[in-house]
Amino acid sequence: MNERFIAFEGVRKSYDGASYVVRGLDLDVAQGEFLTLLGPSGSGKTTTLMMLAGFEMPTEGSITLGGRRIDSVPPHRRNIGVVFQNYALFPHMTVGENVAFPLKMRRLGKAEVTQRVRRALDMVRMGNFEARRPAQLSGGQQQRIALARALVFEPELVLMDEPLGALDKQLREHMQLEIKHLHARLGINVVYVTHDQGEALTMSDRVGVFNDGTLQQVAPPAALYEAPANPFVATFIGENNAIAGDVVDLDAGVCRIRTSDGATISALAGEGLRQGAQTTLVLRPERIVLAPAADVANRFTARVEELIYHGDHIRLRVATCGCTDIRIKVPAHTGVNPTPGGEIAIGWRQEDCRALALS
Repeated sequence: MNERFIAFEGVRKSYDGASYVVRGLDLDVAQGEFLTLLGPSGSGKTTTLMMLAGFEMPTEGSITLGGRRIDSVPPHRRNIGVVFQNYALFPHMTVGENVAFPLKMRRLGKAEVTQRVRRALDMVRMGNFEARRPAQLSGGQQQRIALARALVFEPELVLMDEPLGALDKQLREHMQLEIKHLHARLGINVVYVTHDQGEALTMSDRVGVFNDGTLQQVAPPAALYEAPANPFVATFIGENNAIAGDVVDLDAGVCRIRTSDGATISALAGEGLRQGAQTTLVLRPERIVLAPAADVANRFTARVEELIYHGDHIRLRVATCGCTDIRIKVPAHTGVNPTPGGEIAIGWRQEDCRALALS
């Protein structure tokens, strides 16, 4: 990883002095990194962003930016750009005036302001809209202007709090790629907050998953998806089947799990797993195959409970291994058409499922 740029050390935040919305946060962000803070509402991700921006102060711990402690530095002196979900554009100003506002507050000369505004608008492909007002723009165009305003004064860091939440699905997906490409082109530091897991996986170098004020795991998207640290991360990131069982034996990172109906499953062992302990085994729906080959480690008979057509794939819900809600994704072009109430053979590889320790 590159040089450390942001560091949270032992940061806690309480509003009432009794309960904490952020608990013991230790987190490093590398120079040039795109880090997304992901979690459900009330998990602590936005409070963490607001402490970094300077709009909230930590109750305990320290925050450093570029090696400089900023706990008590006011927001306007942190050299941070912020983009919010509601854009926060001034309706009485033109696009150019909105983007120029941070520069005028910093008392830059007129010629430099003009040059920087044009450069920032070109950067977000809005160079021909300088004379318009926000009300004359679409939601996606307004978000581009908000982004240009956050970038125009060349901040060390750009913070984004649910910036695409108000956009429709197609435009949101387009803007995700726009922001990702802009980050790659400029090499800026970005800390991004969202509750949308797909958005986090699409855009980020790393994702930090929050729950109940605690950072559960921080990892690159693929590692987060393939190797979740605990049952919360496994169920929050993507779709996962969760099968309860007991650890029968454990050796060299591989274990055998016995389920409530007596079935035995071979799986990778998650960190902290102990022989004899209860566990949750997690398994992605797309990793389950129908009519598995003889060399597949885990093979079972399942009863089909439900079949739903989704266009590009068929979703099955089956009962097996002591669980009545095992979901399977099968590509539609395979022509598979099991009958609800009937039985099918299913299976999955040992390396495609993971047994996690319960907290």
